[in-house]
Amino acid sequence: MHRRSIPAILLAACGFLSVSLASAQDHWVRYPGGEGPGKGKKIVLISGDEEYRSEEGLPQLGKILSKRHGFECTVLFAVNPKDGTIDPNVNDNIPGLDSLADADLVIMLLRFRNLPDDQMEKLVAYIESGRPIIALRTSTHAFNIPAGRKYADYSFNSKTWNGGFGRQVLGETWISHHGDHGKQATRGIIPAGKQSHPILKGIASGEIFGPTDVYGVTIPLPGDSDPLVLGEVVAGMNPTDPPLPGKKNEPMMPVAWTKSYKTRTGAVAKVFTTTMGASQDLTNEALRRMIVNAAYWATGLENKLPEKADVAIVGTYEPTKYSFNGFTKGKKPSDFALTP
Repeated sequence: MHRRSIPAILLAACGFLSVSLASAQDHWVRYPGGEGPGKGKKIVLISGDEEYRSEEGLPQLGKILSKRHGFECTVLFAVNPKDGTIDPNVNDNIPGLDSLADADLVIMLLRFRNLPDDQMEKLVAYIESGRPIIALRTSTHAFNIPAGRKYADYSFNSKTWNGGFGRQVLGETWISHHGDHGKQATRGIIPAGKQSHPILKGIASGEIFGPTDVYGVTIPLPGDSDPLVLGEVVAGMNPTDPPLPGKKNEPMMPVAWTKSYKTRTGAVAKVFTTTMGASQDLTNEALRRMIVNAAYWATGLENKLPEKADVAIVGTYEPTKYSFNGFTKGKKPSDFALTP
């Protein structure tokens, strides 16, 4: 072999490796941490639902947590392996779950995912580690894994692990649309005695609003679930609309709560769940503040919360109306990168 061919081969191999790494990293987006209370803490935000545009909402949350509060954030997506585009209808592929290994917090908005065992293994390792979880909207029914599979117990309708991941870990699984879907919005009412909770710091009762409907839940919620916000069913889709009269608001369903999850290894995780959190919901400042406050609470930084956390939108944010198959075709994770 010619002596000059070895460096050439090594150079070519390095080039191939760098291209391969770049190609893999194109499947998610990372926002570096900076100055702020969250400096040194890593958050992984996992999107993957067909209806509520988590592929738009979670990148904006990640940008806010990074730019405004110093957290290092990685956002994962449901990716079509054929072309590398974000495709929420692909329910069996979320690349980048290796990033959970050293994460301090997970924020998820998932719906009926049927992930392969090797991807579920990374998620389950995080869930069973006792590290905190923030779960939004359809995460109550995050998984739909067929019977006979290794992680079938995590499914929303599991009979062997009652209610699966949703009920056991988060506090509830899928029950029903309590409000009229697409016609009756949600106003967040803070019950007596909860205003002083750090997750609600800087938020007044009635400020939280979202055009998604209230979900039905079991009352009382199981375990040590502690409702922080109740969902007033609104007689319309605008923040100024009055509450719907009649039985729908008697009683109001919890739409945000804390709980603990004792893992199968005995560790205890802090959990915050809200059945709000669609991309359109996140246009509401108070809702964004609640989720950012929850990130502080979950990572043990509640004593560093300002009186009113900065949740100003980073860049532009014009979320798509929630609907099935309504995602923007052809988008790649890199399209959600931070711009100067």
